[in-house]
Amino acid sequence: MLPFLSIVHFYSGPLELSISDLIDGMIHYDSEITEHNIVRELRFPRMIMAILAGAGLSIAGLLMQTLFKNPMAGPYVLGINSGASLFVAFSIMTGIPFLTTDIGIISNALLGALLFGFIISVFSSIVRSQISLLLIGLMLGSFTGALVSMLQAVSEAQELKSFTLWALGSLSRVEFGQLPIITGVFMVGLIGALLLIKPLNLLVLGQEQARLLGINYRLVRLLIISITALLTGLITAFCGPIAFVGLAVPNLVRMLMKTQHHGILILACGMFGALFVLVCDICIQLLENKVNIPINVFTSVVGAPIVVLLILRKLR
Repeated sequence: MLPFLSIVHFYSGPLELSISDLIDGMIHYDSEITEHNIVRELRFPRMIMAILAGAGLSIAGLLMQTLFKNPMAGPYVLGINSGASLFVAFSIMTGIPFLTTDIGIISNALLGALLFGFIISVFSSIVRSQISLLLIGLMLGSFTGALVSMLQAVSEAQELKSFTLWALGSLSRVEFGQLPIITGVFMVGLIGALLLIKPLNLLVLGQEQARLLGINYRLVRLLIISITALLTGLITAFCGPIAFVGLAVPNLVRMLMKTQHHGILILACGMFGALFVLVCDICIQLLENKVNIPINVFTSVVGAPIVVLLILRKLR
């Protein structure tokens, strides 16, 4: 299914390309040929980023939901995305040359995600109520939103425009030369998550039970938050904030798989998350001639009703 949708995504852009254009653009690239540039610099990076963004955010959401034993947890709801967005806003709108480079933006996004991940972790050890924890996550989001508004109020017009475009979310900003580092960081996060399969399975039983079975809870919590921050910060830096993927997909996967084994859940979340974002971006590209919809807007429109249905299903 993923290879098929990847091909559909590749050919869903407004300009028609042939299979030979795809092969030549990747293997025999010539910067003087328009079709080769479209393949190598636009279509292929966008397709890969859709796959990695969907998979990464879904896996991050699964890790958060398992750690906090809360199906409504996720990097967007608990403020981790907000932390990354705040630090990226600082990078873009302060005008400091180093911070506006790719390395500066990526480093700040990772730092913001990690910092806010640890903040929500501290609150989770103090607050026992799941509702209270979600409210704290929402308040963190409001707090960072206020700080971003302050930065916007004092920033220059060009910096404000750059941040506004970034905040709308897009999969088309990634360049071909950036794909190796993006893929490499994503693989570090994926492998890290797979190495935590046993502790994650035990955390399903509860924090105290996991400790009695020999799990170092503090270390596992640190690793989970670090992996979540790595994946969330990476995707937020390159694509902007993307809502509801990390919340909706893990819940759907649990319903479909009917298992708590995280070896299956992690791989399934990666697969379904990639499919979800690919489908959303295919729709965006098909509508490009009529209206330009940011990826963050489209995933919210699709993901929000799914989350509402999940909540209603749990209340029955």
